[in-house]
Amino acid sequence: MTKTVTMNAKPYEFSFNPENTAIILIDMQRDFVAPGGFGEKLGNDISATREIIPACENVLKAARETGMTVIHTREGHRPDLSDCPPSKLNRGKKQGAGIGDEGPMGRILIRGAYGHDLIDELQPEEGEIVIDKPGKGAFYQTDLESILHNRGITQLIVGGVTTHVCVQSTIREANDRGFECLLLEDCSAAFDKRDHEDSIRMIHQQGAIFGWTSTSEELITAIKSSSE
Repeated sequence: MTKTVTMNAKPYEFSFNPENTAIILIDMQRDFVAPGGFGEKLGNDISATREIIPACENVLKAARETGMTVIHTREGHRPDLSDCPPSKLNRGKKQGAGIGDEGPMGRILIRGAYGHDLIDELQPEEGEIVIDKPGKGAFYQTDLESILHNRGITQLIVGGVTTHVCVQSTIREANDRGFECLLLEDCSAAFDKRDHEDSIRMIHQQGAIFGWTSTSEELITAIKSSSE
């Protein structure tokens, strides 16, 4: 039987059983994280989103060694844009680069385009789950909830981009569905660091109203200690 792992977190300790816990990395795609992608084309400074890559790599390594469920998500749409609401299309075009437009890495946020795929450093290994989602939250119009229930997953450890949009949306959706969530602060980022910091506080305030927050170092240290 796998030992329960307890780690330091805010607002108090977080305990989980690796067998019933999934690591979810949200939208670590070239369009958002790679130089020349959609995020940078909109004028964003992507340095903060790139800084988290090593920490995400470390967490993936620890999760794989422990045998935890690993899930990756990608935001994007069908090539005919039939799953993209007109309101979302219009907002993108007003920023100067719309969903479906040709970008430096193929059509922006279109499934199958080079920019839509995950960055090289965080490519999934065989057997890991990839969720393609048309919205911000990873549960919206996907089979994520079914996958988690079928695997007996009750707790989620979350990282990715951006903290205040897709990451926080996913944690809020998960919370409403009864999953306990922990955000890894150094494995998530926003283009504006204030948005990242505000999201951390929103998640763990009021006694973990949406979940807990901690760091990759605390997670990895706790996993190693539990296996000794």
